[in-house]
Amino acid sequence: MISLVSEYTDGKGRHARGWLFFDAECQFCTRTARWIAPILEKRGMALAPLQDPRVGALLGMPREELMFEMRFLLSDGSQYGGADAAVALAREIWWARPLIWISKIPGMMEILRKGYRWIAGKRSCAAVSCSVGR
Repeated sequence: MISLVSEYTDGKGRHARGWLFFDAECQFCTRTARWIAPILEKRGMALAPLQDPRVGALLGMPREELMFEMRFLLSDGSQYGGADAAVALAREIWWARPLIWISKIPGMMEILRKGYRWIAGKRSCAAVSCSVGR
């Protein structure tokens, strides 16, 4: 189990069970993060921008990789990105569980990943090194 205490606590100094990292330079991402923040907080999880310099070190990823997709990190060290992060997040929110069921249909996870990449490719990105064009 990893400790997020040295890197992150929620705004009240408590240890979070998990973290959702999002692109704070993307308006769509930021609006979505604001909407989901209270839902995550009720479940002992928190949000942080991918642009925070501590995130790359915490996840062991260079900035270019970080900016490619949202990341979800659980306190046990499990780490997910993109559509896989959305499905992992759905496991934590009871009303999002249909996404888990859909993801179990053969071939559907690849469709979800392609859909996520398509949406991520359409978001605005002010960072010069942003890799959404991959």
